Amino acid sequence: MAVFRFPRCPMLARSWRLTVTLVAALCSAASTIANDWPQFLGPQRNAISSEQGLLDVLPNAGPRVLWQKEVGSGFSGPVVAGEFLILFHRVGDKEIIACLEPATGKERWQFSYPTQYPLDIARDDGPRSTPLITDHRVYTLGAEGRFLCLELETGKRIWERLLLNDYRVPESYFGVGTSPLLIGDRLLVNVGGKEAGIVAFAKDTGQELWKATDHEASYSSPVAATLAGHHRAVFFTREGVVLLDPKTGEVQYSKHWRARIHASVNAATPVVVDDDIFISACYSTGALLLHAAGASIEEVWKSNDVMSNHYNTCIHDKGFLYGFDGRQEEGPHLRCVEMRTGKVRWTCDRAGCGSMILADRKLIILGENGDLVLAEVNPDAYKEKARASVLTGPCRSPVALANGLFYGRDGKRLVCWTLKK
Repeated sequence: MAVFRFPRCPMLARSWRLTVTLVAALCSAASTIANDWPQFLGPQRNAISSEQGLLDVLPNAGPRVLWQKEVGSGFSGPVVAGEFLILFHRVGDKEIIACLEPATGKERWQFSYPTQYPLDIARDDGPRSTPLITDHRVYTLGAEGRFLCLELETGKRIWERLLLNDYRVPESYFGVGTSPLLIGDRLLVNVGGKEAGIVAFAKDTGQELWKATDHEASYSSPVAATLAGHHRAVFFTREGVVLLDPKTGEVQYSKHWRARIHASVNAATPVVVDDDIFISACYSTGALLLHAAGASIEEVWKSNDVMSNHYNTCIHDKGFLYGFDGRQEEGPHLRCVEMRTGKVRWTCDRAGCGSMILADRKLIILGENGDLVLAEVNPDAYKEKARASVLTGPCRSPVALANGLFYGRDGKRLVCWTLKK
């Protein structure tokens, strides 16, 4: 068996029938094209890209570097729409939203504000949430709950909310880490307040439209899906899975799924395929597969021995899930699992964590140690195609792939490589 050698890393969802409203919203920005990466986990929030003609082999030093830029702290991933790349990080006592040219790294504008987010038990004081670009606007959510809407072309502030203050949210272990979801004209966020566990905001004004549940906030990000013919928002809160109507906030289904110990997190994003919903967590919790059948939600299987995602989200391909199983600090396994049955097809021991994208029929993985790996999407065995050391770990931010350019960061640099053949 091949051994996948990533040392650890901390910190999707696929829906074959993603809501028409979400697709329309993401495609409505004039600057956005099909191969952009405008939000957390890409165009459809499933870490899958439609790009073709990418490298199958890597030079020893890695793919060609087009540019690199010094960055501050944080686990926020870069996002790209047309001629705009958004970098969200912290330098000194300020959280900074910087707009760069994707092909050159040249800065277009910068917006910053003071932050007092404490380290507490966290080892990094920067933002965790990945920005969202749509309709010529960019939305960011800072580590201490500052929710901003900026004009994409200029960086001008349109509106702002202080979510932890507005909803009296208790302090969490690692600050705010969820990424906002846009469905139609509303932004959905797992806020974590009393009677405001999940809140919808008007995208143009930031005004509250509805609120639901008492669930504390997790580090997972929600996804949109069509389940049994109904548009739904799917959340994995600190309490468990929640399905609700994105227009009204009416909860359609809720199931407790979290560790028994308090010192734990739910962080992986739900993976939705057709009418199936997969969620997973560590801390002796494990995986759960649900199936939407008419008006009911059925439990297909559950297990703590199949796929326990600590931070990173699984990727679905042709009935199989590819993901990192086990606690980050213990060196997780890379694993392939049959989604409908929970059967483990293969395991590469002590793989470590990594940010992963599926594109051009291969897995593109940036490991926490800074290794860039290309591997086959193969349910029969792990087959590595190429590997190169490209960054100095730890690398804990989501990567991005847009128009043949691949973006990744460690604690000091954001780098743009070309993956075009």
